[in-house]
Amino acid sequence: MQIAKVIGTVVGNQKEPSLRGSKFLLVRFVDENGEDISNGYEVAIDAVGAGVSEWVLVSRGSAARQIEGNEKRPSDAAIVAIIDTISVENRLIYSKRDHY
Repeated sequence: MQIAKVIGTVVGNQKEPSLRGSKFLLVRFVDENGEDISNGYEVAIDAVGAGVSEWVLVSRGSAARQIEGNEKRPSDAAIVAIIDTISVENRLIYSKRDHY
């Protein structure tokens, strides 16, 4: 899994049938300071109800299809958790409360 920040939404009227009802979010992978480490964006299926500006955990590749209901969806990335806090060695690196 990787840490990412939700930066937008992706909407499409025509979808592969197994993707109907799926919510797509645009994410960028970030470091502990929220700086872009990916030099680009990725579209991920939202499995947890995340929103724009939230930090999330993203599973990629075949792990993205291990989520119940995603097994047959053509997905390379899935948002599997919304991050509340990140701490390293008793130092708070990220807090959702401080970013809203």
